[in-house]
Amino acid sequence: SSAIEAAKNEKDKPSIIIIHTDIGYGCPAVQGKASCHGSPLGGKNIELLKETLGWGYKESFYVPDEVKAAAAQRQKEYARAEEKWNDMFKRYREKYPDMALLWDKCFGGADESVLNDPSLYKFDKGMATRASSGIVLNRLAEKLPGLFGGSADLGPSNKSVLNGKAWFSPEHREGQNIHFGVREFAMAAIGNGIALHGGLIPYVATFFVFTDYLKNAVRLSALMKLPVIYIMTHDSIGVGEDGPTHQPIEQLACMRATPNTHMWRPADSKETAAAYISALRATAPTVIALSRQDLPLYEETGEGALKGAYVLKDFGGSPKVILIGTGSEVELCMGAAKKLSEEGIPVRVVSMPCMDIFERQSEEYKQSVLPDSVDRRVTVEAGASLGWAKYAGPKGEIIAIDDFGASGPAEQLFEAYGFTVDNVVAKAKASLAK
Repeated sequence: SSAIEAAKNEKDKPSIIIIHTDIGYGCPAVQGKASCHGSPLGGKNIELLKETLGWGYKESFYVPDEVKAAAAQRQKEYARAEEKWNDMFKRYREKYPDMALLWDKCFGGADESVLNDPSLYKFDKGMATRASSGIVLNRLAEKLPGLFGGSADLGPSNKSVLNGKAWFSPEHREGQNIHFGVREFAMAAIGNGIALHGGLIPYVATFFVFTDYLKNAVRLSALMKLPVIYIMTHDSIGVGEDGPTHQPIEQLACMRATPNTHMWRPADSKETAAAYISALRATAPTVIALSRQDLPLYEETGEGALKGAYVLKDFGGSPKVILIGTGSEVELCMGAAKKLSEEGIPVRVVSMPCMDIFERQSEEYKQSVLPDSVDRRVTVEAGASLGWAKYAGPKGEIIAIDDFGASGPAEQLFEAYGFTVDNVVAKAKASLAK
């Protein structure tokens, strides 16, 4: 049609073609009625539809020979077009070897030499994981020219800006930073489109609580196996005074419940690096929940996080109780383990930054981390309890938040909701007493 031709000829901006429809068009009995949407037409109505539309074939699911011939002709045309493009690119490669190499780097994905670089894990002090996320992202951008993304108007807060890279615009098509604006769902949908195109590694960013605005796009990322990276900062009641509207509670459980989605909540900078490495190897979306507040840097963290959960540290001999934490609560587990070990109780601390990846490990590995023989456990996470009973077991204890947060300083909120070293110690003793 003329509208389609006009859209094809428009080279400088997107086009929208508005088509007015009438549900059930051509079938008099149901045209314009809701019943057409949810119920089969039935044999008689199908006959009437064919008659109205001038379809002269009575057979069901029939493809006429002339349609088959037209499809076969199109296949030949597409094959010739592909051959022509391949020939053009061969000549391009010979004339512009540097640009062809850049093409190969972009369409080849993240090279393992980049992902295996130990400098990605190099940090000399603790910091908020949103800050370390920004550092890792920029380290990767120096080696991955296809890294391309931005935030829904929260770049400085999300630490998602690629330093020294241009902002994408009509004048700067080379830009790797995107101003998405305050439109989370559209942002995530654009990320899906970039991933489907290929040649680029899309990431999008906002506050973790706002995953509610873009959940359907995450679901489609997972359904289509698209490796979009979702950078979600301000991951808990640690947000503080912004209060319950901005404090994620159920979002961790929601993302974990989404099939083919890797939900990460790193405990420190090195686990944050592991989350990115995992994301760049994945054929699935990765959601990384990151803290606003500063967190310690642990000697024991690093590549072990790539298995989703691992033994962070054993305090004393064979453990009698296991403390399992994610994100900022790993610090509480470490503090509680130290206290318990000083009382003569051997303790294991397990960091579980990504449940989904841990569940994909061998049974042997999972037993090496969480042996059935040690059924006295405490799980600690500043989010909903849903999903933790599996790891706590019937003799375990769960420290979680099954209510909306509150406005106040982060330190006071954590204490009010039971996220203290002393409470973890008490819950460990309660588990041991069962």
